[in-house]
Amino acid sequence: MTTYLLAGGGTAGHVNPLLALADRIREREADAEIVVLGTKEGLEARLVPERGYELSTIARLPFPRKPNGYALTFPAKYLGAIREVRELIRERGVDVVVGFGGYASAPAYRAAAKEGIPAVIHEANAKPGMANKLGARSTSFVGVTFADTPIAHARVTGMPLRPEIEALDLTALRGEARAHFGFDPDRPTLLVTGGSLGARAINRGISGSAQAIVDAGVQVLHVWGGLTEIEDPGVAGYTVIEYCDRMDLAFAACDLAISRAGSTTVSELSGLGVPAVFVPLSHGNGEQRANAAGVVAAGGAIMVDDNELTPAWVTGTLLPLITDEDRLRAMSERARRAGSLDGTANLYDLVREAVATR
Repeated sequence: MTTYLLAGGGTAGHVNPLLALADRIREREADAEIVVLGTKEGLEARLVPERGYELSTIARLPFPRKPNGYALTFPAKYLGAIREVRELIRERGVDVVVGFGGYASAPAYRAAAKEGIPAVIHEANAKPGMANKLGARSTSFVGVTFADTPIAHARVTGMPLRPEIEALDLTALRGEARAHFGFDPDRPTLLVTGGSLGARAINRGISGSAQAIVDAGVQVLHVWGGLTEIEDPGVAGYTVIEYCDRMDLAFAACDLAISRAGSTTVSELSGLGVPAVFVPLSHGNGEQRANAAGVVAAGGAIMVDDNELTPAWVTGTLLPLITDEDRLRAMSERARRAGSLDGTANLYDLVREAVATR
């Protein structure tokens, strides 16, 4: 029997691949023990117990970015977090630590090294976070989603994805998916989404041209998200919903998707072969632009900036693209070649390789 400590959280980008791996472990090893290490503030505090896994929490300790009072207290607090994780490792007989980045991962990596057990790192983004960059220096088991991710000992495993995405057959499900949303089975279909919170630039940039899009014979599913109040243009054939709990059907229904370029979204769309327009976040460290770079270079997607989402762009670029079946078919094939749906299996194999070194 193997005991796993899966560390990470804070955002869906950390929690979802963690849960995908946990599910695969449970599927393959009925007697395995799985403990998740996170914080009380992150999404893991809700999502991990909901999925039926044990959650242990430590203090949320961001790395200090400037000299201040917090920076002075950080070293002692960080050492205390490491001690807590070491105690957990000993008490539960943990065999391997698997980290996904986020506040809980850095002390977990250090605790694993101190206790002499292997650590495995998964980096979701093309630009790695600080916790994973530091942790990768002391382990040779580092899985990355995207090739050329600048992190030590990187091996491309791909992104661990939900089972319903891994098994999704877009062609077989298309008719059911379009019927689910009340769509015409034969009209070109555009999916617009900025994620669970939405994206103001995408929402307003596309919905502002709703009439022109529908007049071109295109039907739209626009998942608005919770960032701003929904603004439904009130155009027949342009469907606006706040949330979508069946994104598998949304992917199957569409011919083209417009979305942000989070690592999971890029991985899902490219792995499934869904042609995409990626609109990377304009702030941050540029990780979303880097996430989408590979599939864009392969010809499976295009990339535009927030300020390019104008009526002129819709009529001059978007509509010619979504009404060109041959180009969409070619983009789909190129996206699929650039992507992967076996990230969960690959990461599980890497973890088992690490366990075998004990």
